[in-house]
Amino acid sequence: MGRIFLSAGHGGYDGKPTDAGATASTTTEAREMIQLRDLLAAELRSRSVEVLAVPDDLNSRQTIEWVNARQRQGDRALELHTGSSSNPTLRGATVFYIAGNPERKADAEQLLLALVGRVPQLPDRGAKPDTATTTGSLPFCRGIVIPSLLMEVGSLTNPDDRYAIQNRRRDIAAGIAEGLAAWIGEGNPPAPDPADTYRACNINLNGQLYGEEGAIVNGNAYIPIDLADSLGVDLSQAPQIRRVSHRNIVYIRAIELREFNLSVSWDAATGTVALRSILNVCRRQLDRLAGPGNTTELQLMMFLKANSDAALIQFPDIPKLYREEGIIEGINYDLAFCQMCLETNFLSFGGSLKPAQNNFGGLGGIGTGASGASFPSARIGVRAHIQHLKGYATKEPLVQEAVAPRFRFLTRGISPTVEHLSGRWSPDLQYGKKIMALLRRLYEEAGLL
Repeated sequence: MGRIFLSAGHGGYDGKPTDAGATASTTTEAREMIQLRDLLAAELRSRSVEVLAVPDDLNSRQTIEWVNARQRQGDRALELHTGSSSNPTLRGATVFYIAGNPERKADAEQLLLALVGRVPQLPDRGAKPDTATTTGSLPFCRGIVIPSLLMEVGSLTNPDDRYAIQNRRRDIAAGIAEGLAAWIGEGNPPAPDPADTYRACNINLNGQLYGEEGAIVNGNAYIPIDLADSLGVDLSQAPQIRRVSHRNIVYIRAIELREFNLSVSWDAATGTVALRSILNVCRRQLDRLAGPGNTTELQLMMFLKANSDAALIQFPDIPKLYREEGIIEGINYDLAFCQMCLETNFLSFGGSLKPAQNNFGGLGGIGTGASGASFPSARIGVRAHIQHLKGYATKEPLVQEAVAPRFRFLTRGISPTVEHLSGRWSPDLQYGKKIMALLRRLYEEAGLL
């Protein structure tokens, strides 16, 4: 039987958290997950499963290095987290797996089924690819050599989930242990999978069968690095991307090319990884705030509905408004729309901003206190958002009269790209990356990427 690596996800060395994670009421994510991890480890050991607990004073990169330095064939890794949201009604358990890996998806579904089977009070939010996260990928799912999953056992900011996490801790540990025991399997570990026996897969590039085959490693599709070179992808500054040697050829995991704005998908029926580099949008300009958008009103509407069934009930014209106002001021309305989705959680709000404020970009006002600016209509709110982006993106004058309350205080042209908004529009240094992750999802669902 293989071993289980368990990570609590956040630091808590000697009882002094170095990275508390989410906070709610009088507790922290680190405190709750460390306690759960310890119970889970004891539960697994009672089932004769060997457990290696990741030290709590390691950061994300160090955690991955620690596991990779100790892993061996047949081992598995799980990281425990809680969800958190500005909307306290959002709740439920989910398990994230590396995108494009059907084997890992099945593992995630099995683990989640075991948890909610033991604790049905936790709603099942489903197994999700890591591309569905705010940053578009999860290092724990991608950087670890052995199969790995990341579980959110519930939302710490939801009172019902928090109660279950704190008062049904042993049941939660037992449920997860059942799933992990099934994942690790009984008996001897699987036979080694030497590089010369990796299962081959086809590669489809822009609708045509590529001349070389890829390889399946731990359920992930890998492609020759020469193919990435031919697509103009520079991997010299991406040491975190895992490389494997197969028959004296270096291969990389295909899904990693998604970070370079290439479309990557998997056809299970034919065993083919499909890559698209011929795009309907210019890849090198995706992050520029000033410029045209690429989607239709219908595509924006479908993206919003796919992420929130009720999103268009109160604001049915929001896609139209973003396209119209963005075109008028020369701002990429796709990026502005994705920023709106991030700021309002797909129009579900739930934080300090209220729907009646018509504030879709999290704009501050002058003398408005903590609640932010308010606007008389949805159109004016969208206009203010677009104008604020234009103020940061360019030094060009506004086409329409300024309605953004703090427009005159902006340093014009200081943020030409989305990445420049990080730490400026929001204190979150991953803010631009989160908007770009949403943009990729939008373009993939619209068939543009």
